[in-house]
Amino acid sequence: MASTKIEWTETTWNPITGCTKTSAGCKFCYAEIMARRLQAMRQKKYVNGFQLTLHPKVLYEPYAWKKGRIIFVNSMSDLFHKDVPIEFINKVFKVIWDNPQHVFQVLTKRADILQYYDSEGWLKWPHNLWMGVTVENSDAIYRIDHLNKTGARVKFICCEPLLSDLPDLDLQNIDWVIVGGESGQTPRPMKKEWVINIKEQCRKTNTAFYFKQWGGTNKDKAGKTLDGKVYVEMPEIDNGFC
Repeated sequence: MASTKIEWTETTWNPITGCTKTSAGCKFCYAEIMARRLQAMRQKKYVNGFQLTLHPKVLYEPYAWKKGRIIFVNSMSDLFHKDVPIEFINKVFKVIWDNPQHVFQVLTKRADILQYYDSEGWLKWPHNLWMGVTVENSDAIYRIDHLNKTGARVKFICCEPLLSDLPDLDLQNIDWVIVGGESGQTPRPMKKEWVINIKEQCRKTNTAFYFKQWGGTNKDKAGKTLDGKVYVEMPEIDNGFC
């Protein structure tokens, strides 16, 4: 288990670390920066820096967490990276099946690989897995269509960093939308009207809306208030016990 500052989850679990850039949202990847830092600190798990690395022993961690929690899977990688074997992905899925006391959140930019594996019948969807795709700009909207074609029970999109207006999102089958501005030393700007536009689209489809941050060089000072209100809506959690 690892503590995290990611507000929309409770803890992180990284049976895979490392990745490669695939789209505009990857330009200032926080995970890459963190991995390099941990490598410099001689952390064993990050001896390879940000090179894609599987950690089979880490697969067993969630079995020891008896109290239910929300777990972000692979905050330091992408489960559906082309170099992650489907056999390892299914081992991750088995852990999720075996631990229904938790909610597991998986987020990918490789929506085409996700849908392909699902269409081939290689993925058996646990009730307690929330599947998401990153949609940072208009060039990434196609990922929603791939997500919608999967058998995931709970589907979400993450518009962070939000880099352009997204006026025509198909949210009919989307349970949750996360929006956030980019932070760091050279963040790309996010306009308020882009955020409002997504919020209004969520209202039309009764999709939970979570506004994470304005971002900027001082994200704490910028905060996450939108027109005087904080939006931290999430999908209903039932873990499949009903």
